[in-house]
Amino acid sequence: MLRTRVITALVLLVLFLSALFGLPQRAWAVFAGLLMVPAAWEWGRLIKFRHTACGLYVVLVAAAGASLYLLAHDGDRALFQHAAYIGAGAFWVIVVPLWLWRSWLPHSRWLAALTGIVLLVPTWLALVELRGRSPELLLLLMAVAWISDTAAYFAGRRFGRHKLAPSISPGKTWEGVAGAMLAVSAYGLLWSYAWEAYFPPVLQSIRFGACGLLLFLWLLAAAGIYGDLLESAVKRRAAVKDSGSLLPGHGGVLDRIDALTAVLPLAALVYLK
Repeated sequence: MLRTRVITALVLLVLFLSALFGLPQRAWAVFAGLLMVPAAWEWGRLIKFRHTACGLYVVLVAAAGASLYLLAHDGDRALFQHAAYIGAGAFWVIVVPLWLWRSWLPHSRWLAALTGIVLLVPTWLALVELRGRSPELLLLLMAVAWISDTAAYFAGRRFGRHKLAPSISPGKTWEGVAGAMLAVSAYGLLWSYAWEAYFPPVLQSIRFGACGLLLFLWLLAAAGIYGDLLESAVKRRAAVKDSGSLLPGHGGVLDRIDALTAVLPLAALVYLK
């Protein structure tokens, strides 16, 4: 199982980095959109859509993403980008914490379907927007979620005593959260010395420096944890362990991008000029 997991991770990493640094921007937009197709299918299955409805849902998500992408590149870029990212930001900063605190999830299938669109479409747009600014910047921001998730796993296994959300994901602990924040703090210090050119413009303009970057990365890491918890809650209600079986040893695409669905739209909102 571990061998399969490692091989799959290496193949995915090579494919992703090749596309990230090798494709022209429009081809990258298509590539990022294709990543959302299996994720949309998996979300449809989690909310109990039948196969035909899942297919239509994938088309709906793709059409919504493509429409916003084309509109954003047809003279009203800032307006549509701000609308998508502000909506996603409000969802992750206000709505999701309230849902998880109240142990509530959308009961209507159509509200659940709308939730999936709010998760996936801004993520797609953020992948395109941030990569357009710099492939290195996108990689640095995605690394926040990866570092946080990895550190939380190992810290939780070694030191975990106090459950973070036992009714949602019994394996997650507050010690894991502390480990994630500590690792992200170290990453932030490295970023402030090695990649100062990739500071968010708002931090550069107010000369807030490393402290501002650290607060920004903490926000992203916390949002990523909420992204993980929301998908865990939806999977628990659907009574499944993984969102899918497309990736051997890793489950589904949603299982791999759950934190990124929160991290990337928030990051894109901060980087908008």
